[in-house]
Amino acid sequence: MEESMANQLLEVKGLSVKVEDKEILHGINLEIKKGETHVLMGPNGAGKSTLGYALMGNPRYEVTQGEIRFQGKLMNGETADKRAGAGMFLSFQNPLEVPGLSLGTFIRNAVEQRRGARVRLWDFRRELWKAMELLQMERTYGDRDLNVGFSGGEKKKAEILQMLLLKPGLAILDETDSGLDVDAVRTVSKGVEEYQKDRNGGL
Repeated sequence: MEESMANQLLEVKGLSVKVEDKEILHGINLEIKKGETHVLMGPNGAGKSTLGYALMGNPRYEVTQGEIRFQGKLMNGETADKRAGAGMFLSFQNPLEVPGLSLGTFIRNAVEQRRGARVRLWDFRRELWKAMELLQMERTYGDRDLNVGFSGGEKKKAEILQMLLLKPGLAILDETDSGLDVDAVRTVSKGVEEYQKDRNGGL
């Protein structure tokens, strides 16, 4: 029993979620243990993205019933940044463009928040470049404004790059392969496989 609890990564019990007074999810139950990958399938509008946003604490998605526990800790009421700091990660279908903030700086700031300590620039660059090589990204991407002028495939790679550097306990990937060609899907899949080597969880 204790071993089972120790392996428990995410536990969702009776989760109901509404958006602008419309109930989207009702009574959802889900368990993910360390090392497991779960795939949610369904038509557009079924609530797959809603579940991801609710798990990450997006204030637009109101949890009306149920519990969200991550590594045994109740996450209801925790802000998105607190959940990210605890080790939860959500990739977006359409990542935002942020002019004036480079991809490298954004990831470094996020990594420092996640680790709770400063990261030496050279050490960070070595980690960044290693992950970029895996994803077949030029190093110059790190100096470009976050997602500005990126193609759909480049944005998806940038999301996976963030995941590899942040090393979250749970990664929630929302249609990561959407709009990608075969080669890009293969490259992104390599990034996901690398992430899973540490027995992290995926949804």
